[in-house]
Amino acid sequence: MAIDSGLQELTHKLHRSRRSGPTAKKKAKSDKKKRNVTEEEKKQNPKAFAFSSTVKAKRLQSRASEKEQRRLHVPTIDRSTGEPAPFVGKSLLIKSLVKHYTKHNLPEVRGPITIVSGKQRRLQFVECPNDINGMIDAAKYADLALLLIDGSYGFEMETFEFLNILQVHGFPKVMGVLTHLDKFKDVKKLKKTKQRLKHRFWTEIYDGAKLFYLSGLIHGKYHKREIHNLARFISVMKFHSLSWRVSHPYILVDRFEDVTPPEKVEANSKCDRNVTLYGYLRGCNLKRGSKMHIAGVGDYNVAGITGLADPCPLPSAAKRRDCVTRKSCSMHL
Repeated sequence: MAIDSGLQELTHKLHRSRRSGPTAKKKAKSDKKKRNVTEEEKKQNPKAFAFSSTVKAKRLQSRASEKEQRRLHVPTIDRSTGEPAPFVGKSLLIKSLVKHYTKHNLPEVRGPITIVSGKQRRLQFVECPNDINGMIDAAKYADLALLLIDGSYGFEMETFEFLNILQVHGFPKVMGVLTHLDKFKDVKKLKKTKQRLKHRFWTEIYDGAKLFYLSGLIHGKYHKREIHNLARFISVMKFHSLSWRVSHPYILVDRFEDVTPPEKVEANSKCDRNVTLYGYLRGCNLKRGSKMHIAGVGDYNVAGITGLADPCPLPSAAKRRDCVTRKSCSMHL
């Protein structure tokens, strides 16, 4: 009998009240009513109803921030077909970056330059002129803007103007690059200047925006290690497609040709011209006969569209014959 009673005592479990779920919520609500605790009292004295465990508070705070970020970053529908067009960046470091990726020296920058930066990524560099019209055009097509900032002088008015233009056009990715840091002879002054410019850059973009430092020039070129770090960040950066660009077809023209018959031009120098534009089609599909706006020129009808072989194919798509992402458009001007 003593053994049986001992077994009964060992197998008996105490009642455990629920800590989560609807039953626990009802119990907590009834307990508050019994103690006469109202929502107004909780607002008046929030510290009395704070978490007793800092670990639990931190965990709930991180979960709430994750839910908020998941709500903000709604997945977008990718309507592109075939291989994606190369990402477009605006930079004055084109010669150094092209040398890093292709191991070839670029004597002169003329128009957009397309390179293969990896197995699944291509980049297209476009140099933006220092005028308001060029900045507006760059803000419309750029996926990444590299802002070159003279460290010895600081931010110029053109930099803030370009950032305001980017905000209007959807604000693509922005990376800052500080140059002319070799002019500082005092180490403390250089460190303070870096901190001041970094926080000013964060004020304009967001806290934690990437800012690179290029210490100086060696034989007319930037340090290989600094260019390597910059190119690495560009190669692995993720670009979020802007909604307006995804829903509208547009082409960044690499080159154009005037295909008007010469005898027609000789007879009348002011006759209608036929111009062929070459470039990668971005966004959605472009239909024949639709109107296309040329920046600074006007609206014109598209006479025809032709799919061409990709002049700069990806290594993974080189073996496939159906990879066609480049388009040529004929327009009546």
